[in-house]
Amino acid sequence: MHTLQTKHLTKHFDTVKAITDLSISFEPGKITGVIGPNGSGKSTFINTLTGLTPITSGSIGVAEKVELTSIVSNDMPVYGITRTFQEVRLFEQMSVLDNILVVTTCRGWFKSIFEKHSAYHLAIAEKVLKRVGIWQFHNKLAVNLSYGQRKLLEIARVLAMSEIGKAQVIFFDEPYAGLFPEMVKLVSEIMKELRSEGKTVILVEHNMDLIRELSDKVIVLDSGTLLAEGNANHVLSRKDVVEAYLGE
Repeated sequence: MHTLQTKHLTKHFDTVKAITDLSISFEPGKITGVIGPNGSGKSTFINTLTGLTPITSGSIGVAEKVELTSIVSNDMPVYGITRTFQEVRLFEQMSVLDNILVVTTCRGWFKSIFEKHSAYHLAIAEKVLKRVGIWQFHNKLAVNLSYGQRKLLEIARVLAMSEIGKAQVIFFDEPYAGLFPEMVKLVSEIMKELRSEGKTVILVEHNMDLIRELSDKVIVLDSGTLLAEGNANHVLSRKDVVEAYLGE
């Protein structure tokens, strides 16, 4: 059983082959680590799966029911997909609380600003902000948060979408970059909790210790193709992976 699957997924930018013929599946209740050297196609792969980059050819299967040959980012909640970004994307001039409330509404973000939120939405917002440790900043503008706090707010938005049932597949794109050790531990705990809830967690990360700790399966990309997949310890000990990724 899978919640997300690619079939012969290909993405070319003019003559540059960023992704070529990738057929990969992601399972519920599992954390899949996606690794590879710089330029391996990780970002393009994630961006095609989350609608930020159009597909050249191939398809994306969602929940074994829907097969898509095109997808846009605005449709992600419809398919139960959400993500974080390497460079955090927030509503900068909105409060921390409102950044959460926006994603809990079924309306567009503009209408949601003027919506009278229910006690249910407010309770979810408080819960997830407390979970990531930034509830005390709920009235603060997002633009005024520290870098680490901004990353935690983005993770809180993912948690809010999970709480209301909008997210079954969650991409974490280098979520640990720039975090203090205690924040790293917190984010790892959150991923493990999402896994235990049956969510499909996909982690793009350069820290191999974290990949080994968290991943049920590891996918290695190299030059836009699938180099290896399987158990973390097995994959990371392969000579071709070491040569491609670790440069040894």
